[in-house]
Amino acid sequence: MHFTEDILTLFDKKWALVTAGDISDFNTMTISWGALGTLWSKPVCTVYVKPVRYTHEYMEANDYFTVSFFDEKYRPALGILGSKSGRDCSKVEESKLTPVRIGENIVGYVQASHTFVCRKIYRQDLDASAMTEAVREAYYETEAPHTMYVGEIVGIG
Repeated sequence: MHFTEDILTLFDKKWALVTAGDISDFNTMTISWGALGTLWSKPVCTVYVKPVRYTHEYMEANDYFTVSFFDEKYRPALGILGSKSGRDCSKVEESKLTPVRIGENIVGYVQASHTFVCRKIYRQDLDASAMTEAVREAYYETEAPHTMYVGEIVGIG
């Protein structure tokens, strides 16, 4: 596998979609927190999803997830997918992005410039007591901390 992007700015500056489920039943959400690297001698992608998010249910129920990146012109679509819940509307339809089956129980998007296919190898609920007070106050005053998902990158499209 070969990937030639600035990985330190991919999530923060470009955003991404994390998607779990199969083409007939999936959910997706915009993320701006994540990491790429190596763990247990495997290439990995790490993402964070709050338990209150609808996508969390899909992340918990599925062994695979995708992380898709898009050109800047799709930022409005990512805004829709990050501000609306799939519980309440057909936000993917509203975004005008085209989901595509890229494997059994794996969904990506036709418009994505890059998609990482990840096999979940670890999950951990973040522990608020291990965080600094400033982080707890800034991010977790009203909701439980994120769940961290580490996926082995098994494909890049």
